[in-house]
Amino acid sequence: MALNQGKPPIIEGLQNGSLIIPTMKPMDAQKKVIPQKTEAAEEVIDFSKVEIEPLFEEFVDFETFSKSDFRAVKVLSCEAVPKSKKLLKFTLDDGTGNERVILSGIHAYYEPEELVGKTLIAITNLPPRAMMGTESNGMLLSAVHTEEGEEKLNLLMVSDRIPAGAKLY
Repeated sequence: MALNQGKPPIIEGLQNGSLIIPTMKPMDAQKKVIPQKTEAAEEVIDFSKVEIEPLFEEFVDFETFSKSDFRAVKVLSCEAVPKSKKLLKFTLDDGTGNERVILSGIHAYYEPEELVGKTLIAITNLPPRAMMGTESNGMLLSAVHTEEGEEKLNLLMVSDRIPAGAKLY
């Protein structure tokens, strides 16, 4: 093998600056199919027909706001409240080790089984409130708007990577 006299060494398989390295697989290796992540077609939403409530004109001072305890909560179970068309009963993990029950009047928008396992946002330091014979300990946050005269509601759901009890600021 002759020296290249000051030039970089020649490497076999080097083409256009990239090194081609063959890979070796055992003869009995099964071909694995790795699913390709495809982006689902995004739903186009026409917000031109949406009406939202006006913003409050009255300010709230920071001290009052900071007394509100917003937390991520995980839905352990969810069921329709008997004798109620509106109420869903949520049993939640709020990170304390004790289950928290919150009732929410959103049954017109969601079926209980589709909410189990979701991570939601709740205000946890509201005084308990009796509803249909059950004590509700907090409130789940939702976004509400009107569209073509019909009220629409979206429960605020966040990433499942957020642990139960995480405080929101």
